[in-house]
Amino acid sequence: MKQKAPTDTTVCRNRKALFRYEVIEKLECGLMLVGSEVKSLRARTASIEEAYARIDRGELWLIGAHIPPYSHASAFNHDPKGRRKLLVHAKDIRKWTPKVEQKGLTLVPLSIYFNERGIAKVSIALCRGKTDSDKRETLKKREATREMEREMRRR
Repeated sequence: MKQKAPTDTTVCRNRKALFRYEVIEKLECGLMLVGSEVKSLRARTASIEEAYARIDRGELWLIGAHIPPYSHASAFNHDPKGRRKLLVHAKDIRKWTPKVEQKGLTLVPLSIYFNERGIAKVSIALCRGKTDSDKRETLKKREATREMEREMRRR
């Protein structure tokens, strides 16, 4: 049986999130989109650098994600910065609601991607903000790892 080669279906990644926040839990969510948003995502033009998620009246919403208008959609285009509903099981929302209400915890999108069936998904993480000293420690660890890899390549 012939195996399909894995394709990178990641549309965008929030690269700063892992530096700014300590990830406590992750959750995969569906994304409710209109047609022009899907076409724009397939062109890989979205950005979630400034985005966050919020639980509002028992529903999970993605706020601040920028999906630019699709060039061929004419007058029926979407709002680039609009709120988008995230599709999650109710039990997951009930589980995360008290955690999000705690001081210092927030929901941050880590990436938007298409799964193997071609459905748009968002990886959301429950995060706690890092302090400046934590960020410096992360940079030191990263630099030490790079230095070790350089030395290993030289030998």
